Amino acid sequence: MNRIQELSALGQSIWLDFIERRMVQSGELRDLVAQGVAGVTSNPTIFQQAIAKSDAYNEELTQLAGGKGDAKTIFETLAIADIQGAADVLRPVYEAAKGHDGFVSLEVAPTLAHDTEATVMEARRLHAAVNRPNLMIKVPATLAGLPAIRQLIADGICVNVTLIFSLERYAAVKEAFLHGIEERVAAGKPVDKVASVASFFVSRVDVAVDALLDKKAQEEPAKAEHYKSLQGKVAVANSKLAYRQFEEFFAGPRWEKAAAAGAHVQRPLWASTSTKNPAYPDLIYVDTLIGPHTVNTMPPQTLKAFADHGTPVRTVDTDLDQARADVAALAAAGISLAQVTEDLEVDGVKKFADSFEQLLGTIETKRKQLIAA
Repeated sequence: MNRIQELSALGQSIWLDFIERRMVQSGELRDLVAQGVAGVTSNPTIFQQAIAKSDAYNEELTQLAGGKGDAKTIFETLAIADIQGAADVLRPVYEAAKGHDGFVSLEVAPTLAHDTEATVMEARRLHAAVNRPNLMIKVPATLAGLPAIRQLIADGICVNVTLIFSLERYAAVKEAFLHGIEERVAAGKPVDKVASVASFFVSRVDVAVDALLDKKAQEEPAKAEHYKSLQGKVAVANSKLAYRQFEEFFAGPRWEKAAAAGAHVQRPLWASTSTKNPAYPDLIYVDTLIGPHTVNTMPPQTLKAFADHGTPVRTVDTDLDQARADVAALAAAGISLAQVTEDLEVDGVKKFADSFEQLLGTIETKRKQLIAA
């Protein structure tokens, strides 16, 4: 049993946070699935890098270049083909897990993050276009995204809720999910194949908090050592408290009623788990968050590192008192975690929207080059 399979035995699924056409065509993704990878996530940044740096799309781009479709239409054609290919590779995992793993995620246009109705319409359209049971539609956990999540779950569409940073917003996400499930149950519709994950972003929290702690250390040299001691701790603490919240929510009479109807928990998914600070261990956001009913989506380099030297031991629900103490110490230092996470959400939506615009620009540039050639 390899390390990835050991994680599976502990109740954690590993998804690959990357997709590119050649890895699907070459069999590389199939090999990773054989090693234990149980899903794939994508986002505009991943697609932008894949299409910009790979020539695997040139043939189809050449065919599409002379058509009437705009850059967004061309992107969707390319992306849907990749998502369908990856979903087909993961279909045996989906079947073996009885519809609760083996998913591939495709995000609605991030430019719609603050438009509930448009998000619902686009999610339904993409769901129909991909036409695979193991597709998850990614919807950001913005205030406008919450009612969209509830509606899509009520529609029976599997949802990957993305860009969650705070415990408060995570609580609202779980409520949106359960409300959607309850609507289906009340309507007499099946819920046993309505899967969802809540993507809680990890490393970006430390990046933001560490910068504020550096500033505090500069402003108050006498307390610099104390401020430095908090660096690299808050992201994991925040995530562990989120997992505790997950355990508390999916228990009790209300959830038991939904579970009796066939519903399954909305699993926490740890996203942004590559280490941004080279001073930290390369698996700081993987080894510390292992436990039942969780997913960790890793970029290729993090996945490779874990397969080589990861530590598959249950850790997600350990040292909770220390996690609470770390968060309290941050507040005592005068840093608002609520403000940090709010800023991260705004920045996250903007980054994905910028990547989406860059992606469309990349496609338009390649399109013109291919037409000229």
